[in-house]
Amino acid sequence: MRAAARSLGARWRDRVAASDPGLLRLAAGLRTVGAITCTLAVLSLLGADVSHLVAGAIAAMVATFAIREKQRDRQAVTLALGLPVALVSVSLAALLSSRVVAGDVFFVALIFCAVYGRRFGDRGTALGLIAFQVYFMALFVGVGTSDLAGYQWVLAVAFACSALARFVLVPQTPAGILQRLRLAFRARLAQLLDAQLELLDAGPDDVDKALAQVREGTARLHETAMMIHGRLEEGTPDEATARLVQRRIADAEIAAERLGLLLLTARSAERADTLTLHLPGAPLPEGGHLPVRDPSLDALRRDLGALGLLVRHPVEETSGAALAQVRNRLLGYRDEENLPRASPAVQDVFRGVGEAARAVLGLRIALDGPQDESDDSPATSRSREELDAEDAAIGGAEEDDATAADATGLRRPTTRAAVQVAVGSSLAIVGGELLSSHRWYWAVLTCWIVFLNTASTGEILVKGYRRLLGTVLGVVAGIVLAGLVGHHTWTAFAVVLLCVFAMFYTAPLSYTLMSFFVTAALGVLYTLLHTYSLSVLVLRIEETALGAACGIVAAALVLPVHTDRRTNELLETVLDRLTEVTEQAVEQLSGGPPAELLDRARDLDQALADLRAATQPLTHPVTPLRTRRDTARYVVALLETCAYHARSLAATAELLPTHPSIAADPRLRRAGQRILHNIGAVAARVADERSTVGVLTGPSVAALLQPGGAGTPRYGRVTDRVLRHLQRLDEAVVGLARPLGVRIAPAAPPPK
Repeated sequence: MRAAARSLGARWRDRVAASDPGLLRLAAGLRTVGAITCTLAVLSLLGADVSHLVAGAIAAMVATFAIREKQRDRQAVTLALGLPVALVSVSLAALLSSRVVAGDVFFVALIFCAVYGRRFGDRGTALGLIAFQVYFMALFVGVGTSDLAGYQWVLAVAFACSALARFVLVPQTPAGILQRLRLAFRARLAQLLDAQLELLDAGPDDVDKALAQVREGTARLHETAMMIHGRLEEGTPDEATARLVQRRIADAEIAAERLGLLLLTARSAERADTLTLHLPGAPLPEGGHLPVRDPSLDALRRDLGALGLLVRHPVEETSGAALAQVRNRLLGYRDEENLPRASPAVQDVFRGVGEAARAVLGLRIALDGPQDESDDSPATSRSREELDAEDAAIGGAEEDDATAADATGLRRPTTRAAVQVAVGSSLAIVGGELLSSHRWYWAVLTCWIVFLNTASTGEILVKGYRRLLGTVLGVVAGIVLAGLVGHHTWTAFAVVLLCVFAMFYTAPLSYTLMSFFVTAALGVLYTLLHTYSLSVLVLRIEETALGAACGIVAAALVLPVHTDRRTNELLETVLDRLTEVTEQAVEQLSGGPPAELLDRARDLDQALADLRAATQPLTHPVTPLRTRRDTARYVVALLETCAYHARSLAATAELLPTHPSIAADPRLRRAGQRILHNIGAVAARVADERSTVGVLTGPSVAALLQPGGAGTPRYGRVTDRVLRHLQRLDEAVVGLARPLGVRIAPAAPPPK
């Protein structure tokens, strides 16, 4: 009974960890709710009225969510600087409350400065956000000069409670966040293995759904790996430890994705293309709609389940001779003589299981420390020796500090955005005043928000649409909630707290949901301030629509950055990063000097993530340009395929100094030259539509090198795997030519 309860608890723990990596959303919601609750408790003990309670709740929320820095000492400094900024902002709002024109002019100037402050990093962004939101809060509750001192004390209490919630009630350290992200990576890796097992067994009616789950699991695992990479510097004690964790995370991610490809091939009559895992809606290869019929299928199911078991449970829960034997069996598949009788494609899957088991072993050693080696088989001992040699070789090579020169003047993104939002806010003030002389600030708030974390007209259009949709739905919910709570103050605040928690928990997932909960909470706050009416909530919709429209107009007419231009700039960056990773990986695999390849690969992944976000206006379901949407999805999927193969090449190249089965091969430079030329041709076309440089086609990469002999194991040589990655990378880069309009040159003869 206890074992069943522990197992159930572990499954729920894994599910929560996987759904919220690092528990970052949960912590953000709890921290904000804790700050607001503490503020309300202190102010109620001091006898504050409802207006001061509402102001304190808003101020506590702003002081908590505005700070995004990772280091606790920097968070404390920013929070300390935020209080005087808030006091100045509320004081100016009170002094200018009776001077309409001067107040509006100052508000626009404040908005410009707040957005321009983003160029100074997280601290500048936080202080600008605090200044704007506190000024807005003063307009919302109607702060005047007569009661300014009382609201200043409210701000002081709110900031103190925010500090209490951040550093005492819901503390988060970089090391703790990284530890939870590691647990999330394990949980998502186990979920991906479950999805792969379902794909193996899926029938004709379920195969598309199973493949979609594998795609989603692969993307979620990659997302968690990127989050870990972003936290390594602050969350590990030294650079060597950071590089070790980075290496093991990369190994596990690549092994899991490779295992998925091998499973697709095992279900198919032909070798699966990597693009199948990256392009939503892509069908399985021909013959892939029937479960594979092979006598060893039961053993494969068993071993995939055993691999998931090794991933899920900590060392102390998986100790024992039985599980050691399971581990030894899986690692034994790395040796040809231990493979079961099966078709070549299914044998490849068993080999992939062995490589994944090795990656899991390395991950467990890196995250959990040394383990019991008494029951090791020769295959397990060999894997440990390889991992130990790799660990010993991991050093702290210095990073290249050279950075690209920033743009200047109006070309700088922060300056451009500041000018745009200032113009949009001016339009929103004028239009808002025509709708309501008392609540015009809602239009300004919407205009401000649609510019946050956006960089093109298309992104602003999509964000404005989502904001309006969430507001309309939130108004309906606000009407219902306001009717339920009536004027019961503490019941209303409890509902507001629930909405605030839901707002922060859903914000990274859906901007529409976040807007819904914000608007629902405001409906309850209006009830507390005795200003609630149906006309007020309808006005909220009108002001939101006006603010979104003003933001879109400003973005389209003032220093516009069109979506095509933005995506082309990011596409050039992705291609540049792809060139760097491919060139350095091929050079190292050819015998060149070592480089920081995994760091370069993660830079490529980050650039690709930026491009994926920027193409959302093109791939949004409501876009009327269907052909353009499909092209954007196809290009991004091809680039994800390129990134996977480049990442795999980088990981293999870093093993050269320590791995006995990998040797440098100077002939690889010949294969790399054509790939690099083709990437350059695509980049030239993206930079200049008049470019006539074409991509080169020709014999396969394997034909260029002609490696190995007839007696060489097909999979046992790592060189064969390198060739497959180069071949797939070559095919994916050539595949970019058609959708991007790059000329395809006539097939070149094989080099002599």
